[in-house]
Parts: sequence; structure tokens; C-alpha cells
Amino acid sequence: MRVRAVVSGGRRWRAARLVPAAVVAWATALALVNAPALAPMVVVALVAAGAGGGVVLGALVRRRPSTVTSQAGGVYRGAPTAVGILSVVVVALAVGAAVGIHVALAQPGRDAALEAFGSGSRVVEVEAIVAGKVEPRAGGQRAFDASIRLVGSDGGALSGWADAAVRVSGEQVSSGLDVGARLRVSGTSRPAYPGDRAVVQILAHETEVVEPPTGILRIAADLRQSLVRAAGGLPGGGGELVPGLAVGDTSAVSSQTDADMKSSSLSHLTAVSGANCALVVGIAFVAAAGLGAGRRVRVIAGLGALVGFVILVTPEPSVVRAAMMAGIAMLAVLLGRAGAGVALLSAAVVLLLLFDPWLAGSLGFALSVAATAALLTLARPLASGLTRVMPAPLALALSVPLAAQLACGPLLVLIDPSVPLWGVPANLLAAPAAPAATVLGLAACIAAPLPVLQSGLAALAWLPAAWIAGIADVASGLPFARVPWASGLLGALLLALVGTLAALALGLPEQSPRSTRVRRGSALLLAVVVTVWTCTTVVTTITQRWGIPRDWSILMCDVGQGDAVLVRSEGATALIDTGHDPALMSACLDRVGVTRLDLLVLTHFDKDHVGGTEAVVGRADTVLHGPTDGSADDRLLADLAQAGAQVVSAQEGMSGTLGGARWSVLWPRASVLFPPGNDSSVTVSIEGGGVPRSLFLGDLSADPQRMLRASIRGVVEVVKVSHHGSADQDPGLYDQIAPRIGLIGVGADNTYGHPTATTLAMLQGSAVGRTDQDGIVAVVGEGETLALWRERAASVAGGG
Repeated sequence: MRVRAVVSGGRRWRAARLVPAAVVAWATALALVNAPALAPMVVVALVAAGAGGGVVLGALVRRRPSTVTSQAGGVYRGAPTAVGILSVVVVALAVGAAVGIHVALAQPGRDAALEAFGSGSRVVEVEAIVAGKVEPRAGGQRAFDASIRLVGSDGGALSGWADAAVRVSGEQVSSGLDVGARLRVSGTSRPAYPGDRAVVQILAHETEVVEPPTGILRIAADLRQSLVRAAGGLPGGGGELVPGLAVGDTSAVSSQTDADMKSSSLSHLTAVSGANCALVVGIAFVAAAGLGAGRRVRVIAGLGALVGFVILVTPEPSVVRAAMMAGIAMLAVLLGRAGAGVALLSAAVVLLLLFDPWLAGSLGFALSVAATAALLTLARPLASGLTRVMPAPLALALSVPLAAQLACGPLLVLIDPSVPLWGVPANLLAAPAAPAATVLGLAACIAAPLPVLQSGLAALAWLPAAWIAGIADVASGLPFARVPWASGLLGALLLALVGTLAALALGLPEQSPRSTRVRRGSALLLAVVVTVWTCTTVVTTITQRWGIPRDWSILMCDVGQGDAVLVRSEGATALIDTGHDPALMSACLDRVGVTRLDLLVLTHFDKDHVGGTEAVVGRADTVLHGPTDGSADDRLLADLAQAGAQVVSAQEGMSGTLGGARWSVLWPRASVLFPPGNDSSVTVSIEGGGVPRSLFLGDLSADPQRMLRASIRGVVEVVKVSHHGSADQDPGLYDQIAPRIGLIGVGADNTYGHPTATTLAMLQGSAVGRTDQDGIVAVVGEGETLALWRERAASVAGGG
């Protein structure tokens, strides 16, 4: 038994020897990319420590060999000894120093670029080479990474090359905008966030493709675009997903399908991840084996296929990272060296961070590492444990998404404090379809020179893609699709604890009484934690819903710096604007129990008023909107219409009913021309059916407010204060309407100074509800019983 234990310990030690180097590299990179001024000092410290360790190591090596001898007389190399442990430490310090040197050497160039572009916002003209995939963003925009340099009016370079994150509007996108394209961009620059690979961010006003991609990049771009066109005629979410499942192109995915995929934890399927890369490697490996090739040829074939796939889907950093992770995991398994996977993964982390230290702050990088590590270390024990309660094939299928969920959940909760309750079942159901859709979609992509064959293969790929879209649609609509969880670092640590308990309870083998006790204790503690969490979630949900008055007629959601106001009458509900964040909008709707909107009013298309619209796509019957300003706005309306809404452009004089209330459009006027934006905000009045007479001013400035006076007769009981309480108001309008309650949608600690002291003084005598201080605010009653309820004040204040 002792011999076996020593051998086992030696194997585990060999597998884990590079883990400290990966940890030190990651920690050093994360610290220094956020504080690059410390890089020289940290490098000196690490080099000194490593040199000292090297001296001690040399002395130890000269004194005794690095072996362990068992009582039986056998020698087992590789077991942990003082020499081995110190060697690991020295290597880790050397790796950390190398990462620090990279940051220190890169910083002067980054500082020079930042000085050239300036520390604030400014209009610039740049030459850019697209370095990353052109990704869709909210409102029809596109974003991509690029190398840029400042140029003058004559085209001459005014600065060196620098990394940048570029965002362009939908109408600036052309077929030539792809990886490798050379662009001329004029737009607004501002410094990027600390820790980002990008030095500056560019919001493009005009974009010109000077030279489209050439060579193999052009061929790959043409193949991808041909697949998008071939799938464009296929119905429903399946047609939208085919290019994403095959080559990671999500440009055709609608807002509704995207929201469903995210809610059901299936969005990773449309990103080029390790799973896609592993599938390509596996197919090539099996094909080579079928032709009788030896192991070496099979490995070369797999790696060659992986390189080709990376070029096809764009060789951007995230794809290269995924390919490396997949290649390591797949080759370790296929070569019969699964035990070496951890060492290979650690080596990959070290190499990637040496090449690009800014990956340390990338959530995608962390998720790739976590998912790969879970596949290598956790999936097999979980499958073994699950066979106690289910058939082995089902246990094996379930272990992979479960391992990934346990490993990635704590990271994802940092950006979305919720847990996808149906994520594992959804992934289990989608698992058989995803590889089929990927393989058939890739085949359709490569078959572009034969349009008939391509169309047939795309249609075949649609079948599994439609299955995945259907799963996403059903799972996202189930109760508790996403259950609230603690936010921030605390939430991540708590979820990591739950994951650890689950892994111990399911995956720990019963090899000894001690392991049995640990497994059962973990299961018991896990049951306690889950029970407490379930009870807390249920009680919190009930308390929150009961805390808000049931008889509210107007409710302003707390969505940060933005507007989102609900109006309700006799069972019918309207929403005026959607804030800037779909998650915040969705959370508010869930909290007050609103699942359907009879009327959605989009006053204008600034992000703080329409950015959360993704949360209500498919929920609205009628959409009333202000003037559009480009294809991004049109795309947003098209998504709403495609999901079943009737879309109407608002004009003065329009009216309709909301339950027992009547709404009227007071602005914009056809006879008065203001450009799309604040001064063309749709302004509506609503009254009757239990709704006090109310006026919703959007973001109108003082001039249109003055012009609006003649359209309003008498007093108004509730006013949604214009433009988050900015100073650009018409006091005469507010004097005329004499509101008893004023509602202000505003974010805490916003940099605009909203609401201003002058606006608050203008509202003196009115009960003011402001979301930055009060949270959700609601209007209850009407007439003499009119009152304002504030979430954080936990009380009701009389209006006026």
C-alpha cells in the first residue's frame, strides 16, 4: 500500500508542478497591467528571490539526489522533495519576472500612445488594422479590436501603433470590414480602462475601408459571409444560430434569441470555444485513424485542422486562446495522457500570459481555463459518482456540463449575480445537437463554391440548430430561469463553496471510511446551504413584491442613470423607456410581476432610454417610438417587430387607451423640426382608469418645453421630470402644471450632477421621488389619496 501511495503521490506531483508557475504568472500579470508603474520594482524583487532560490537549489542538488526510496527498496522519481519543491518555486519566480519584464517593456509605448491621443475625449482621425472579429453590440452597433495610429489630414502618421477597441454604428458596416482590413476612421477617442489590452477606445463617426482583407484572410471572410447568406433564408432561431454554432458569427442573431440563449446558459455554443476546437481536432484525429495513420500523423492532422479552423473563424486572441486550451485537453485525452492534462494546461496558461499579460484580466480567459480544468479534473469523478444513481451513459453526458457549471459559475456571478437554474438540463439536452450543427455548418461553410451543396448542408444544420433555439426558448421561459444570488466577490466565494461541496458529495470515491464521511458530510452541508438559499430566495421574492404597494398606478424602476417608468390601469401595463441595462430592466419587471406590456414607449434612442430594450423583446404588443437616427435604431425596431410587436412612429395628436386610462401624444410635432434625440422625445400624457393625470417629458430641453405649454390645460398631478433633472428646464412649464409629484430617474454618483439644485428648487412644494436615493418609487391613489411610495424610505409621502 505504501508503494502504491508513493507512486500515486509522485504522479500527482508531476502533474501539478507547473500549477504554481501558472498562478504566479497570472497574479503578477493581473497586478502589473493594472499598476504598470510597479513593474520594474516587482521584476527586481522576483529576480532577486529567484536568484537566491537558485543558489540554495544548487547547493541542495550537490548534496543529495532528488529521489524517494520506498521501504521495499524501489526508487520512485518525481515525488516531492525539498529539491523538487524549491525547483518549482524558482521556476514560478522566473515566470513571474518574465511577465513583469513584458509589461515593463511594453509600457513606454503604451504611455506614448496615450499621450498622443490625450487623457480626455477628443475627435481624431486614425488608420486602423482590424485585429479581432467584428462583434454585434446593442442597438445594431459593431465592435472590434484593432491596431491604430493617429494620422493627419494628408494621411501621414502622427503616432506609433497602439491597441484599441473600436465601436462603429450599423450603417458603417460593409462587407470589407473584417479581420485584416485596413481602415480610415474618424471618431471620438478616450482612454481605455486600466488593465485593458486596448490603450484607447474609439467611437467611430465615419469609417472607410481602405483595403479589405487579402490572401487567406479574405478567403476565410468570404466563406463566413457565404454561410451567413445561406442560413439567412432559414426560418426562426435555428437559421439565426447556424453561423454562430459553426464559425462563431452571431451577426444574424436577433435580440430575442440572444436573450434566450443567455438566460438558458447556452450562449457559449455560439462563441468559438474550446468545445468547437476540440470537435475539429477530434474529427481530424478520427479521420486520420480511419485511414490507418499512426499516432504521430494523427496528431499532426488534428493540429493542422485546428490551425485551419482558427483561420476560418478569425485568428483573434480569444480564438487562439480557445484553440490552445482545446488542443491541450483533446490531445492529452487522445494520446492516452489525460493525467498530463493539468501540466499541459498550466504550461498553456504560462505561455499565453508571457505572450499577452493583459489576458489576466479577461473573463473569457478565466472561463476558458476554468472550463478546461473542470474537463480534465472534475468530469470523470463526477461521472463516476453519478453512476450511483443513474445509468453510466447518462452520468457521463451530465458530468461535462455539470463540471463546467461548477467551475465557471463563480466567475459568471461576478458580472451577473444570478444562477441559471435550468442551465445544466438545457446544456444536457443541447449537447447532442451542438456537435451536429457545428459539423454540418462547417461543411456548409467550406462548400461555398458549390451553392446547391451549401444550401443543402445549411438546411441540415438548421435541424439541430432549431432544436437548440427551441430549448433556449423553453428554458428561458420556465419559472426561476435565473435565480438571484449574492453579488460581487462574496457571491463568487459562496458559489465556489457550493460547487466544492457538490463536487465532494458527487465525485469523492468511497475508498475509505474517511472519504465516505467527507462525502456524506459535504452532501449534508450542501443540502443545508441549498435549503437556506431556497428559503431566502422565496422569502426575499415575496417580501419584495409585498413591499411594493399592490395598488400602484405609476412605478419608476431603479435602473441607474436612465428612465424606465411603468403605468398600469385595469390590468393593462405600459412601459415608458427601458433604461440602459437589460439585466436591470428585467429585474424590475420580474420584481413587480410584469410579464406582458400592452404599450411600450421609446421616447428617443439614447442608450439610457433604450439600452434595456432587449429585456422586453417579445413582451410588447404595441411600440410607440420617436424619430430614428440611423440603422442601429431601425434594427432595434425591427427586432421588436419580428418578435410580434406593432411598431408605430409617434406624432402629436395620436391617442389610445390603456385599460381604463387614455394616453395622448403631445410631442413631437410635425410642424416643428428638431433633430432626432432629446428634443424630439415622445411626450405623452396619461389619465383616467385609476391613473392620476400624468405627463412624461422624456429628455426635452427648455425650448421644446416652452413650446409645449400651449398643449397642456390645467394642472398635472404627476410629472416625469425631463432629462434626469438636468438644469435645462423651463420653469414656466412646471409652474403651469403645478405637479404634486415629480419623478426623476437618475443614477447614484452620476458624473452629470443630476438632478441639479436648480431643478430641485423648481420642484419645491412637490413630493420628489429620485431613484438614486429612493430606489423604486411608486405612485398610489389619486385625488385626495394621491401619495408617493419610496422603496428605501419604506414609507408613503403625500403628494403636494
